Amino acid sequence: MRRPPPDPAVLDDPDLLDPHLHATHDLTPLWRRLRTTDPVRRHDRFWSVTRHADVLRVIRDPDTYTSLRGNMLRTLMRGHDPAAGKMIVVTDGPRHTTLRRLLTPGFTPRTLGPVTHSITAATRDLLSSLIRRGGGDFVGEVAAQVPLRAICELLGVPERDRRRVLELTAQAMLGEEGADLAARIAQSEILLYYTRLAAGRRSAPGDDVISLLVSADLTEEEVLLNCYNLIIGGDETARLAMAGGLLALATYGEEWVRLRADPGLIEPATEEILRWTTPAAHVGRVATRAAELGGRRIEAGDVVALWTVSANRDEAVFADPDRFDVGRRPNRHVTFGHGPHFCLGAQLARAEIRALLAELRATVTRIEVTGPVTWLPSNFVNGVAALPVSLA
Repeated sequence: MRRPPPDPAVLDDPDLLDPHLHATHDLTPLWRRLRTTDPVRRHDRFWSVTRHADVLRVIRDPDTYTSLRGNMLRTLMRGHDPAAGKMIVVTDGPRHTTLRRLLTPGFTPRTLGPVTHSITAATRDLLSSLIRRGGGDFVGEVAAQVPLRAICELLGVPERDRRRVLELTAQAMLGEEGADLAARIAQSEILLYYTRLAAGRRSAPGDDVISLLVSADLTEEEVLLNCYNLIIGGDETARLAMAGGLLALATYGEEWVRLRADPGLIEPATEEILRWTTPAAHVGRVATRAAELGGRRIEAGDVVALWTVSANRDEAVFADPDRFDVGRRPNRHVTFGHGPHFCLGAQLARAEIRALLAELRATVTRIEVTGPVTWLPSNFVNGVAALPVSLA
C-alpha cells in the first residue's frame, strides 16, 4: 500500500525529472533532507525550491518569476510552452488579469450551486454502485467520474455527449506524461469537439463557461486552450485528491474513526486531504532577472521548480507534517497555489471532496484496499492511478 523510501544514492543525487522515481518511491525523506540542508538546490538544468516560505515568495512575485514560458518542468525543459500568453495558467500581468476576470463569473457560489447539487447526486450514485458490486477501482469508477461530470456541467456539454466526452478525457489523461498515440488522438478529438461547441455558443450563448469565453475578445485558439485547461485542471486536482484521500483513510484507520464520529471534521479533513495528496507536485517558473532566493543567486533565464509537495510537509509551517490529521487547524497548504495564480476551481474541488466525505460517512463503515495500489509515473501529477477497494 505504501511506496518504499528512496535508497541513499537517490537521496544524495536525485533525478527529479524521472517520472518513475516519483511513482515507485515515497520521496518524503528526500524532501525533508532538501528542506533541511539544501532548500534551493541547483540541478543540471533547473533549481529545486522546497521550503514553504520560499515557494510563497516566488509565487507572489510574477515580475521576477514568470509563468510565460510554461508552468511545469516537462514543458520548460523543452524551452517554451506553445500555449504561453494564451492559456490562463501560463500568462502573467494584464493578460492574466483579463482572463481571470473573464472566467471568474463561472466559478462564483451562485454559478456553482447547481453543480454542487449534481456532484452530491453523482457521488451518491457512483459510491452506491461500487458498494453493490462488492468493490472495484475507486479511481476509475468514482474519483475520475465525479469531477469530469462537474466540468461537463460548467462547460455546458449537452447530456447526450457527456459519455463520449468523459471517455475521451479519460483517454487523454493517460498520456499526460508519455503522450502515447491513443492519448494524442483523444486530445485532438476533445479539441475538435470543443471547436464545434464553441461555434454553437457564438450564435446561441448560454450561461456556461464556454459562453463566457466566446463572448470575449479571444481568438478561437485561446478559447480552446482555456477550455482544455479547465477540463484537465478541473479533473486532476479533485480526482487525485479524492483517490489519495480515500487511500489515507484506509491506511490511517484511526482518522477514519474520528471522521465518522464527528461531522464537524469534514471541513478540516477536506483541507488535510488537499495538503496530504498535493496533486500538482510542482509549479514551474522562469526567472526574468537575477535574484537572491534562499541564499542562492538565481540568474535571468533560470528554470525554477517549486515543489509544493515538499512545501506542504514543511516542519516550519505544519506541526507533525508527516501525520495525516483530519482535524488539522490551521492548514496553510499551497495545493491551490497562492496570489495571482490561485486556482479558480478551488471551491469546486473542495465541494467534490466534501461530498465524498459526507457520503462515505453516511453509507460506509469499512474501507479496505483489496489489491496493489499503483501510482502515476509523473514528476508533475502526484497521485494514485489505480486503487482497488472494498467498501462496506
